Amino acid sequence: MILSMTGFGRAVKQIPNKKLTIEIKTLNSKQLDLNVRVPSFYRAKELDIRSILAKSIKRGKVEFNLFAEVTGSDSPYTVNTQVVTGYINGLKKVYDFLPEQDYLAMAVKFPDAVKTVREELSDEEWEEVSILVKEAVDNLLDYRKVEGQSLYTELNLRIDNIAELLTEIPQYEEERIKTVRERISKNIDDLKINIDNNRFEQEMIFYIEKLDVTEEKVRLDHHLKYFKEELDGSESMGKKLGFISQEIGREVNTLGSKSNHSQMQRIVVQMKDELEKIKEQVLNAL
Repeated sequence: MILSMTGFGRAVKQIPNKKLTIEIKTLNSKQLDLNVRVPSFYRAKELDIRSILAKSIKRGKVEFNLFAEVTGSDSPYTVNTQVVTGYINGLKKVYDFLPEQDYLAMAVKFPDAVKTVREELSDEEWEEVSILVKEAVDNLLDYRKVEGQSLYTELNLRIDNIAELLTEIPQYEEERIKTVRERISKNIDDLKINIDNNRFEQEMIFYIEKLDVTEEKVRLDHHLKYFKEELDGSESMGKKLGFISQEIGREVNTLGSKSNHSQMQRIVVQMKDELEKIKEQVLNAL
């Protein structure tokens, strides 16, 4: 089963005093590239979150965001009454003509007027968060499967197109050899020199053997079948498919260099076009 590296997963949960929202977005990348953003309250668990992500996502550029919205009556911020009172008294000595509410509005903007009450993250709350992370990851993987099905269909189509083009080559091979032989014979006749016919035939056979594409056709057919086998495998093997597509490219290039025939070269160009589309899609495969 092939999976796409592109995906999106989201999970939302209400816990006591907080609404948690997790969003995960992934794009293609050669390695696992994690970018994790969490509120300071959960910073101590960032490594645990990264571990959960790494086990399931495996590869890709990952953007992880955890949002925590305080919904209960308890607030992590409290007014430092003693400090604010001191600020107000100080302001009154300088500005004794302002309304009382203006002193307060100015005082709460000064340093340490509001302090953060930092509580320890409980095991129960972390358990809720970790479950939510896994839920978001599961949603992401479901998205990757759907995108992977589109990749599977596209890659199968392109491989089948190359295989179909490969079946068109044999019809031009005999004509190609005949054309090469006639061209060489004509060039020799134009030189108006005497040649050893036996030696000529030996050299002709040697030259034609160099143009033979039987091995290239066999190897290309093997690589195409191997690609489809991996495509139908139980695991997503994007890197492996990339390596196989490189081998396909080598055989297609060799076919082009040996073709020596306009129709065969046209077929090779079409193969290269299909192969480029395969390479583009393989980059998105996990």
